[in-house]
Order: sequence, then structure tokens, then C-alpha cells
Amino acid sequence: MRVLVVGAGQMGGGIAHVCAAFGNDVLLNDVSADAVQRGIDAITKNLSRAVSKGKLAQEQADETLSRISAHLDLTKPSDVSIAIEAASEDETLKKRIFTTLDKATPSAAILASNTSSISITALGAATKRADRVIGMHFMNPVPVMKLVEVIRGIATSDATYEAVRSLATGLGKTPVEVRDFPGFVSNRVLMPMINEAIYAHFEGVGSAEAIDTVMKLGMNHPMGPLELADFIGLDTCLAIMNVLHDGFSDSKYRPCPLLKQMVAAGYLGKKSGRGFYIYT
Repeated sequence: MRVLVVGAGQMGGGIAHVCAAFGNDVLLNDVSADAVQRGIDAITKNLSRAVSKGKLAQEQADETLSRISAHLDLTKPSDVSIAIEAASEDETLKKRIFTTLDKATPSAAILASNTSSISITALGAATKRADRVIGMHFMNPVPVMKLVEVIRGIATSDATYEAVRSLATGLGKTPVEVRDFPGFVSNRVLMPMINEAIYAHFEGVGSAEAIDTVMKLGMNHPMGPLELADFIGLDTCLAIMNVLHDGFSDSKYRPCPLLKQMVAAGYLGKKSGRGFYIYT
């Protein structure tokens, strides 16, 4: 299968890595050649780490990389079976990408989004093939995490769902079908927990370390909610909370003022070097 991945960041790069590792030819796109190269460099680094740990043969790593090539012009026609969008969590941006993909890919191609909260129905409406638009929400880090939320928009066909379910299974993942509501299942449950942990810190209930330790040792979470927020990116957490708040018009989804303040300050978590913790 030939796959187009739009976005060469952490999620898009991970999706490209997994698709190539399981024998698919991958076209990797981003806003510039430098951005695509950074994505390929990150994949190379991850593969090299796996080889050094004895988890992967060098030949397999080389074969995986050989299946990934740069695709620098999204408007250029591309003969692919599926395009998977993994751009920033911005509905306007995603709709623009889907409109472009609708014109540049074969009419039978499936258009999937890795969105973690935005309506698949709305993305489908930006195309002339809403029946072939679907959500394919991978978890981070993609090469490690097994879950893929498969989200059906109001017009998504059974054939599209079955094709994507089969693809996810073929990538060694466990697909779970969910309905098209804000945040789907994963972030409708996860993000309010993270937001409430931020409120607890904001209100002085406990330090970041104390809150995370309670959740790790008391609830057996592998990572505390504030550490996890830093790992996800505080800007992404805020974007998802805004989608939940706007989508349900329910005050229980209101983003914590501290989260808004930290994003405004550029404290985005691990990727910026500072969030609830300092990263060097």
C-alpha cells in the first residue's frame, strides 16, 4: 500500500515510521523540505536506537527508511490508497489540508485524520468524499502504543471503516471504534483529568511533584498527569480543552487559567524546555 502522511512532527513521523516498518511505501509531507528532513532524521534516530538495543536488525532498519520519501507539494497529484493527516490541532488548518487532499488524491483514496478531538464530520464536509473520511487517532509514541481510535463521521461508510480497521490491525495496532463526539473517548476522559490536576496545582493543593506522585503510586499510573501534560504539549492540551468546552458548552470542561497562562508564556512542556518541569 502507498500512504501519504501529512505532517512530519512527532505524531506524523511516528505514523510514517510504523507504516514503513510494516511494508508500506510512505510519502512524508510537511511545510518545508527542512521539516520533512527533521522528521526523517527523527525516524532514523529511533531506528538506530532499536538496532543498538538489539530489538531490530540493521537490514530491517535500512529497509524501513528506504520506503520513506519526501513529498514537498501537497497540491501535486499523488497516487496513494490513503492519506493520513497529522498536522497541528487546528480545525481551520485541517479543513484546508483535507480540501487540498480531496483534489490531489485519487477519488477512491481514504482521507484519515490523526486529530485527537476535532470533528471528523466537519473535516469530511470540507471534501467531496465524506464517505471516505475517517479519524485514525494514534497514541504517542506511535511505534510503541498499541491503540488506534477509529472515529466514524456521520457520512463515513462501512467500507471505509473496515479498510481502516484492517490497516490498523496490519500495523500491529488494536483499533477501537468510537463515535464522532468532541474528544472522542481518549481525550474526553484524559484531558479533564489533566485539567483538574492543573487546577489542584493552581489552587495550591500540592506541588507538581506531589500531584504526580499521588497519581503514580496511588492510582498506578505510569506517568503523572502534569508530567504527561508536558509530554503531550500544553498548547495541545489547551486546544483539546477548548474543543471540549466549545463542543459541549459545559463549564466542567473550562481550561484552567494556569494552563492558559503557561501557554501564553511559551511554557509548552518538554518541546519548549519548560512546562510544569524544566527540561535540559
